Amino acid sequence: MAEVMAYLALGALVGTLAGLLGIGGGLVIVAVLVHLFSAQGIGKGLSMHMALGTSQATIVMTSIAAIWAHHRRRGVLWPTMVAMAPGIVLGALLGAIIAEALSGQILKGLFGSFALLIAWRMGVGIHPAALHPLPRRWILALIGALIGTVSALFGIGGGSLTVPYLVWHSIPMRNAVGTASACGFPLAVSGTCGFVWMGWDKLGLPAWSSGYVYWPAAVSIVATSMLFAPLGARLAHRLASITLKRVFAIFLGGLGLEMLLELMGAVSFLFSGR
Repeated sequence: MAEVMAYLALGALVGTLAGLLGIGGGLVIVAVLVHLFSAQGIGKGLSMHMALGTSQATIVMTSIAAIWAHHRRRGVLWPTMVAMAPGIVLGALLGAIIAEALSGQILKGLFGSFALLIAWRMGVGIHPAALHPLPRRWILALIGALIGTVSALFGIGGGSLTVPYLVWHSIPMRNAVGTASACGFPLAVSGTCGFVWMGWDKLGLPAWSSGYVYWPAAVSIVATSMLFAPLGARLAHRLASITLKRVFAIFLGGLGLEMLLELMGAVSFLFSGR
C-alpha cells in the first residue's frame, strides 16, 4: 500500500509540474522510480530499465489527452507529425534495444548527464532562433529516428528535443509544442513495446509487470497526474514562470547529479578492489 501511495504522490507531482511549467515530466518519473523500485526490493540491475519502460507507458496514456487538447486549438501540424512518425517509431524501438544492451549503472550515468544538460538549458533560458524552413520528409524521418532513440533511452516523451528542433525550423512555439505532443504518442507506444519485449523473459521482475513495464506504478502515476495537471495550470497564472523554471532546473540538476555521483561511487568501489 505504501508503494502505491508513493506512485500516486509521484503522479501528483508530475501532473502539477506539467500544468505549471508545460513539461512532460518523464525525467522526474524515471529518476524517482529508480529509487522507489530499489526500495521495493527490485535489483539494481533491473530498476533503471524498469523505470525507463514504466515511464514510457505513462506517456502513452497521458499523451492522448494532450494531443486532443492541442488538436482542438489547431496546434498540431499533422503533416509534420506524419513525416516524423516512421522514424520516431523505429528510433524508439532502437532506443529500448540499446537500453537493454547497457547496464543499469551506465544508463544512470547517461541519464544523469542528460538531466544536467536539460536542467542547464532550462535554467539559463536558451531558446533556438528560427533560421531554417522545414527540410524534406526523409530528413524529418531521420530526425524523428534520432529523437525517438534518445527519448526512449531516457524514458521521455521527446518534447525537450522535438520542440527546439521545430522552433529552429521557423515553426511557431504553439504549433511546435502541439506537434511534439502528437509525436509523443507513437514514440511512447513503440518505446513501451520495446521495453516489454526486451524484458519479457527477465528473472526477478515483480508481479504485474510486462517486461520492464510495472503496471501498478504506471496506472497510479497517470491517475493522479491527470487530476493534478489542472491545478498546476491554475497556479501557472499566479506564479512567476521564469522563477519556477529555474527552481525546477535546480531540482532536475540535483537528480542528475545524484545519479552521476552514484555512478562515480560504483566505479571508485570497483577500482578499489574491495
